[in-house]
Amino acid sequence: MRRFIKKIVIFAVILAVVLGFWHYENNTIQTEVFSVASKRLPAAFDGFRLAVISDLHGRSFGEDNADLIAAVQAANPDLIALIGDIADERTDLSILTPLCEGLVDIAPCFYVTGNHEWALDSLSAALEPIKAAGVTVLANEYRTLTLEGQTIILAGVHDPCGPYDMTTHAELTAQIRETYPENYMIVLNHRNEDLAEWAALGADLVLSGHGHGGVIRLPGIGGLVGMDRSLFPDFTAGLYTQDGTTMAVSRGLGFSGVPFRLFNRPELMVIDLETVQ
Repeated sequence: MRRFIKKIVIFAVILAVVLGFWHYENNTIQTEVFSVASKRLPAAFDGFRLAVISDLHGRSFGEDNADLIAAVQAANPDLIALIGDIADERTDLSILTPLCEGLVDIAPCFYVTGNHEWALDSLSAALEPIKAAGVTVLANEYRTLTLEGQTIILAGVHDPCGPYDMTTHAELTAQIRETYPENYMIVLNHRNEDLAEWAALGADLVLSGHGHGGVIRLPGIGGLVGMDRSLFPDFTAGLYTQDGTTMAVSRGLGFSGVPFRLFNRPELMVIDLETVQ
């Protein structure tokens, strides 16, 4: 009997450890801070902080996403970028109002669509509470950000799943450069596959997600599974640079298809901009 009880206790301890690790890996937010430096960044924006929320897929971290809002609050950003797949086909859209209202109280918020928003029965139904909360939706358009008389550009593009005749990346960039030929440009772009294109178009910083960090991250190797089910995909997490363009890829916060993450905690990406003299 003692041996049997001992086995039960050992099994219970192992199960508790496994369940605790599972909860930690899948339900606790990790804030990761990155620095992006550029000679092109105006001095007024030195230290400007961006919080990046990607691939939430309708999840709630605490009641009304209180834990996510608290993590963003603790990061003290100057701007919050919601870069797609905040909602998907399974999302209760009622979660969007308290989330967006909480974020708008922290800093100006800007949003672009991901592929899953275009799979919703009604994209407009998802955008309605987002806009009503005060989040600016960038639909293949841009805004200017000005501090101390110095201006940078914030552009946002729809996911490729959007309308076939929507403004292209090249067309949007041409519109921007016609008026602001030399200004530092940040692009919100859900997909993580477009670094070469944005480098050719002269973007300075591209904020992306989509890859979910590779779902499972192997130490020393990186992401294991791509969203196209390929193995060891590129551009799954962190900073990538080509020809002066930096692409910052968030590991995201939620699930899509595969309902778990391993060695890949939900991520709140934070980016500090630095001016190089």
